[in-house]
Amino acid sequence: MFTADSWGRNEDKMFERSLLRFPDGTEDRWRRIAQEELPWMSPEEVEARYLDLVHDVAEIDAGRVNLPCNWDHHSETQGVSFRRGANSDERRKGTPWTEHEHRMFLVGLKQYGKGDWRNISRNVVMTRTPTQVASHAQKYFLRHVPDKKKRKRSSIHDITTLPSPL
Repeated sequence: MFTADSWGRNEDKMFERSLLRFPDGTEDRWRRIAQEELPWMSPEEVEARYLDLVHDVAEIDAGRVNLPCNWDHHSETQGVSFRRGANSDERRKGTPWTEHEHRMFLVGLKQYGKGDWRNISRNVVMTRTPTQVASHAQKYFLRHVPDKKKRKRSSIHDITTLPSPL
């Protein structure tokens, strides 16, 4: 019998496909997934696995857990929503970028160029997703538009120099 610790990538993919096949709102969702897709699990174990994943995603989104360096940015589950309320209006604020992350962003920008957010995220600023890197870049470039009125507050986006070699 499988346990949560013995699951590999194949079992994870099977579980992801099951969640797509039986989306939120499906009658007897956990029983059907257990019977038709993951027969080695009980409906309770299937639901517990799902709730564990929801918790893990929330922890990652909140910035309390970093993604591993070998994180696969080409996840086949793009577009899958793990949110409990489909029409939820709650919006989470992101965690501010550190000076170190911003300086590494500048290194990545120099190395990969404007627009290659995926490689900057994957290889340089590994603590941020490509979407977060793109958003940071957008704010950074808006801050450096010529002839912009004098700013009242300083920002991390004002840093334009690369870190000095150690």
